[in-house]
Amino acid sequence: MKTGDAGFITTTLEKAMEWSRSNSIWPLTFGLACCAIEMMAVQASRLDVSRFGSEVFRNSPRQSDLMIVSGTVTKKMAPRLRRLYDEMPYPKYVIAMGVCVIQGGPYNQGYSVVLGVDRVVPVDVYVPGCPPTPEALTNGIILLQKKIRNEADR
Repeated sequence: MKTGDAGFITTTLEKAMEWSRSNSIWPLTFGLACCAIEMMAVQASRLDVSRFGSEVFRNSPRQSDLMIVSGTVTKKMAPRLRRLYDEMPYPKYVIAMGVCVIQGGPYNQGYSVVLGVDRVVPVDVYVPGCPPTPEALTNGIILLQKKIRNEADR
């Protein structure tokens, strides 16, 4: 330590809260189709999403603040997805993972497919691909963290 360095950090309470909130995201386990395999790969040792504070995937919506929707959303599943979203505590965030979730994908002509999960719940980050790579989901989580840190600036 250099002479004269006191080691103090000054910030506002809002900035400290946004920093702590962005680095402790607890995702909800919600996989509907093949994209869920890629979501599980994010938790493996090669990518290790725990480096970004998203270590614990929860099975209860009351314990999570991030919903990663991965896979085709059908009209039968949409009310259940909305119910889980409504049970999550505030502040809550949604990542749409995969082209099927974003706009229906190859199933967009089907009568039972929701053409975009943003018609059911508000989406914060879109991760495109069919299926998107685990690295793309990691990038989506990083983008969400940046968005959470900048919430006080809006």
